[in-house]
Amino acid sequence: MLQTPAIVFCDVDGLIPVRGKMAPGFDEFTAGLQHAAIPNVWVTMRNRLQIDDPRRKLGHNHPFIAEGGCGVYLPEGYFHLRPAKTMRLGRFTCLPVAEPQPAAAEALEELSAETGVPVVPLRSLSPRELAQNSGLPAQQAELVRHPDFDEPFFFAGAAESDVARFATESVNRNWQVRQRGVLRSLAVGANLKQCIRELSKLYARALRSQPKIIGIASEDGASELLAACDRGFVLVDRTSDGSDTTRERLPARFREIELGSADGWERIIGALTGKS
Repeated sequence: MLQTPAIVFCDVDGLIPVRGKMAPGFDEFTAGLQHAAIPNVWVTMRNRLQIDDPRRKLGHNHPFIAEGGCGVYLPEGYFHLRPAKTMRLGRFTCLPVAEPQPAAAEALEELSAETGVPVVPLRSLSPRELAQNSGLPAQQAELVRHPDFDEPFFFAGAAESDVARFATESVNRNWQVRQRGVLRSLAVGANLKQCIRELSKLYARALRSQPKIIGIASEDGASELLAACDRGFVLVDRTSDGSDTTRERLPARFREIELGSADGWERIIGALTGKS
């Protein structure tokens, strides 16, 4: 592995949406990082199967963190030093942080029964129902029902007070209930910070140095990712909100980059390579 000044952890869910166009310039940015020999670790709420097509289209051959901090996925032969605790999932060696399935499925069933709050796991739906409830085309919707760790679901007519009680009880058990658009998901032990920490250790061992850990995330998903990084960039969409309050809240080690600006991605690469 070549020496590098930084490891980039990039939240790609807003940049490569399941439906719609990729963020302008992100493909060139990905190629630019590759040219600069800077590893680009994708971070996503999607599962391994859902992220496979975007990775193939953009030629992404670095590790990725999937299902919202449930596990780190390493391409075959990426590191010569094998981590102590791994499991094989598809074509990848995975460092599990959350408990693998069926732990989340069983936890969701138990939590629903004990709180009396009815839920509908997505894996229980027919292909037609799955497409209708996820809002995705049938082929993409089918991939949602095959997570390695997470358990996607929705509430079946529950009142807001029931949903709040369900969420509180999940916190008491150290289970993570996360919002996923109109859906939710439950994981047992998901921890994005731990994923970043474990993968950073592998890079440090492979490189025999400690590169900077850099986070890139949109405003709505920046806090958890950037909290685990040395420095970071917050992608701001000025077209959706005219307010300018984010800059006041950001620590000095984080910078705003306007999403869609002509030179935004170039400025990030310049900062990473010391050319700006």
